[in-house]
Amino acid sequence: MPIKIPNQLPAAEVLEGENIFFMDADRAYSQDIRPLRLLILNLMPLKAVTETQLLRLLGNTPLQVEVDFIYTESYTPSHTPMDHLTEFYGTFHEVRHRKYDGFLVTGAPVEHLAFEDVAYAEELDEIFEWSRSNAYSTFHICWGAQAGLYYHYGVPKYYMEEKISGVFPHRILTQHEKLLRGFDDRFFVPHSRHSRNKKEDIEKIPELTILAEMESGDPYIIANLEERQFFITGHAEYDPLTLHNEYVRDMKAGLNPNVPENYYPDDDPTKTPIVCWRSVAHMLFANWLNYYVYQGTPYELDELFRDHREG
Repeated sequence: MPIKIPNQLPAAEVLEGENIFFMDADRAYSQDIRPLRLLILNLMPLKAVTETQLLRLLGNTPLQVEVDFIYTESYTPSHTPMDHLTEFYGTFHEVRHRKYDGFLVTGAPVEHLAFEDVAYAEELDEIFEWSRSNAYSTFHICWGAQAGLYYHYGVPKYYMEEKISGVFPHRILTQHEKLLRGFDDRFFVPHSRHSRNKKEDIEKIPELTILAEMESGDPYIIANLEERQFFITGHAEYDPLTLHNEYVRDMKAGLNPNVPENYYPDDDPTKTPIVCWRSVAHMLFANWLNYYVYQGTPYELDELFRDHREG
């Protein structure tokens, strides 16, 4: 089954070119089926790029998926045209009365700020609290994972002078976990961030389990399995050239960035990167949708939350 996306969303043209099966809203409404309902809080500056990256992975399953996008009301994005937001996005105020099978929050380029100093911090806290009773499972990416860990469990982040940028090897720590089904014992994922979470801080929280980590020892996938909360510190959803574009951007800005590690052949930025994380990305999102969203949700979402929260 396909992913359902808004009519005329720019990502549709890219997905069609990649033979990703999707349907627009008009066609989906003609089908008598209850799709999975997902809400995505997109905090990335280039929203259309992130939309395509996520929809590509969410659409690569046998499930029909319906996606709503929201942006923050307390901070108006400056890198995405307002007409794009008006046509394809809503606000939290407009969706807060709804129930969702799954909720995703992206990363954001605000790592240099303390969580409390982010322009939309209060609104994000409200959304995180809402997600506990209105989304069956949550999936947090990069800075979104750090913010979620801080809000729900008080886990701090630590700023680093040198950016973590590249494609890094990882290892599985928890065997036979459904989220990691199909993963190799050693797998690769892109990272792009100026801060990190420490393993020792997470291990102090009994509700949290580190499912996988970078070979450097930094956590990669942290989960509260009972509450179906997942915190992903890397960017498995990245396109082949996302790290390259970030590197070129930072070079032009005079930031003198390090060459992304393990990314270019021979560490030569003039050579085309070889993708070694695509299969991991598809498995990660498909496993989340299947095992932690689809298999736990009844036909009526209101019934799900009544049973889950009261029983």
